[in-house]
Amino acid sequence: MFNIPVLFLRKTILVRLLIMYLAVILPIILLGIYLYHWSYNNASQEISRNTSVQLTSYLDNLNREIQWMEIQQFDILQDNELQKMALTWSIMDNVERKSSMSYMVNRLTSIKNTSPYIKDIFIHIISIDKTISASNAVQDFDYAKYEYILTGIQGNERRLIKQEDTLNLSTSIMDRNNVEESIAVVQIELDNEKLKTALNTLNVYPNSGTFLISEEMGVILAAGMESTSIIQSYENAVNRSIDITNLIDVEDENYHIDKAYSEELGLFVVTYLPEEEVSRPLNKFSNWAIVFAVTSITALLIYAYSTYRLVHRPLLLLVEGFKRMEKGRLDTPIEHEKTDEFGFLYDRYNKMLIRLKMFIDRDYKHKMMMQKAELKQLQSQINPHFLYNSFFILNSLAKIEDTERLELFTKMLGEYFRFITRNGENDVLLVDEIKHARTYTEIQNLRFSRRITVQFDELPKEMERIKVPRLIVQPIIENAYEHSLEKKVDEGLLRVTFEIHDNEALIIVEDNGDTMSDEEIHQLAQRIANVDETQEMTGMINIHRRIVLTYGEESGLFLSRSSLNGLKVMVRIKLEKENSDV
Repeated sequence: MFNIPVLFLRKTILVRLLIMYLAVILPIILLGIYLYHWSYNNASQEISRNTSVQLTSYLDNLNREIQWMEIQQFDILQDNELQKMALTWSIMDNVERKSSMSYMVNRLTSIKNTSPYIKDIFIHIISIDKTISASNAVQDFDYAKYEYILTGIQGNERRLIKQEDTLNLSTSIMDRNNVEESIAVVQIELDNEKLKTALNTLNVYPNSGTFLISEEMGVILAAGMESTSIIQSYENAVNRSIDITNLIDVEDENYHIDKAYSEELGLFVVTYLPEEEVSRPLNKFSNWAIVFAVTSITALLIYAYSTYRLVHRPLLLLVEGFKRMEKGRLDTPIEHEKTDEFGFLYDRYNKMLIRLKMFIDRDYKHKMMMQKAELKQLQSQINPHFLYNSFFILNSLAKIEDTERLELFTKMLGEYFRFITRNGENDVLLVDEIKHARTYTEIQNLRFSRRITVQFDELPKEMERIKVPRLIVQPIIENAYEHSLEKKVDEGLLRVTFEIHDNEALIIVEDNGDTMSDEEIHQLAQRIANVDETQEMTGMINIHRRIVLTYGEESGLFLSRSSLNGLKVMVRIKLEKENSDV
């Protein structure tokens, strides 16, 4: 029934009453919500603090282990036996070779036993085409592993290199003669199971999990409640540069996230815990908060409905009445049976409609009479102007005693004045107005045919039945003769054309006179466009005013420079309005 805009609804009494209600009940609800979140955040922060300490300690221990392994790698590279084997293998006898091999195997085995995170140690010596390891002793050179490890060393500055599912530490001795070729590469392969066991000690809560991840190598290890979807969601968020702080959503379930980073290792250790494990102690409080919120919302709805029925709806009825009044509908009073304050307002509104309609009718009739009087006054101003010019032509023909042209002129003049005096109508058909203007042009042609050429197009049939104020075309043609063409010695040209479009009709009068500059044309156009009540209503200003009164502000005269180099006057008639509207 009522169509109230959203912006208006914000300012209604109903909304204000609801805001007052909320101002009372909302602080209580907000306090409960605050206490819940404060308890939850405290529990979450406590878990995060403890977990962060554990994660940082884990990374520090792992870094120390890897630092020790790297020290052992460099010690191996500095070993004289390794350098002897790599550089003088071809001149060593079998006994020396076997002794050196046995020495290196024993040394690798002793180093391997010093750390639980070492699964195996390899020395790749390309010059002797052999690979030595702590677990498999001497074996054929492993070209695939050598190339991968060497690429990892040369391609980046990471300390850890991931090969398939294993983590490796590696370093090499470069050939002095060829800096791009390595003499020997020492590789330490870490034990994933032992790393997972150490990682699993971080999972102190039920259903929690932990994983090691690198920005370059991706996920390295995972322990605890392994969930591929959680790890995948974390990786996707990191790839999209989303800042992950405490929570991550995975398959409509939230997980509490904590992480620590080691710059030395270039690794993150991330632990996740279902949010319900964090909020489990607060469930009872949460249930009571929900009951309180539902009760408050129910009370708000009852209060809102009562206010709408008793206050807002009667006000909307009054607002709709004023909207109808704004649209000019003054014949629709408010029908009601109320006896309260709103009934009093409705009765006063209905009385106001009656009085307003009476005042508008009286004012409208007064304005109509004033407009008709103004139209008659403007038309009466233009008739004497042509009469003066007609007497001038009669005088000229009488002086030269051209009786034949004088007879023709008087006949045309009779038709001209018969058009003016045949009835008292203010408006005529455009076909008659153009016929009258053509008669005037033929009259002038009797005088100026030797030096002025006239191109007067036929009026399109679509424009013939348009009603226009009397005498709007002939005075424009008269001005063209008087102010431009009469002063030309020869080759004067007057052109009258017509155009019709969907919503407007155009009558265009042009000449090739050169008496007006662009500045003068512009000033005359400004005078016509900005006509006021005190300005003298003669000539083209007269015509423009009458057309505007008849067809509206978008109609009238529009002046510009003609393509013939003279003045171009365009009469524009908008076709949306009928003459009866004026």
